[in-house]
Amino acid sequence: MNAARKSNPIVGQGTSLHQWQHSRHLAALDSVDVLSLVPPGTRAVIIAPHPDDEVLGCGGLLQLLAAAGRPLELISVTDGSASHPGSERWPVERLSVVRPQESAEALRRLGVPLHRMKWLRGGFTDTQVAAQEPALVEFIERHLRPGDVVFSTWCEDGHCDHEAVGRASIEAARRVGVTCHELPVWTWHWADPEDASVPWQRARKILLSPEQVARKRHAVHAFASQLEGDPQAGLPPVLAPYVVERLLQPFEVVFL
Repeated sequence: MNAARKSNPIVGQGTSLHQWQHSRHLAALDSVDVLSLVPPGTRAVIIAPHPDDEVLGCGGLLQLLAAAGRPLELISVTDGSASHPGSERWPVERLSVVRPQESAEALRRLGVPLHRMKWLRGGFTDTQVAAQEPALVEFIERHLRPGDVVFSTWCEDGHCDHEAVGRASIEAARRVGVTCHELPVWTWHWADPEDASVPWQRARKILLSPEQVARKRHAVHAFASQLEGDPQAGLPPVLAPYVVERLLQPFEVVFL
């Protein structure tokens, strides 16, 4: 990660959708079949730093796996209660309840059968995951089993929690002897489309149909707290329209 990005990676409106749509790196990426990544008899374990990252990073992947009947486990590392610091409208106590509820509704909109999915809440502190990283590695390790395929946020995604979750997931997967794939989320904001710090050589596209993109869009709109800022506290929406549109291309990217 370069020094400029490390100091302040998520500011302004970021890289435009138009720039990504004209990226030669993205255009050149090979596609990969999700069902080959998670073959029959294996379970997909999605590790989300905050409630919504499972949809933003891999809402299409989840649809494809659920439709194929693959077993799923979701680990929500934090409850996302620090998304609106200083807000009276969205205080920590309200967010800690609302954000997991929003995730449940979003998963329902994707067609993920909650009654057949194992869903764990880690209870780690939002924005402070790196300080608890050894404990997170142990938590994830306890809930993995041989044959699992892990999907986490990329360990250089530009958000401190995303990066800590990525590192912890890779280490836990290594200890158990299973595969861990990484997903970019905030990378689409700070990275230049031809940025050499992005591991394009490991990147593959998961192609999505128009119907799958529409369901993902519907699911993203379940996160009302993130779509709404608090002007009185000087807080813009976390998921501003330009953020959402970048995450609703007709594919998702996974680093293998």
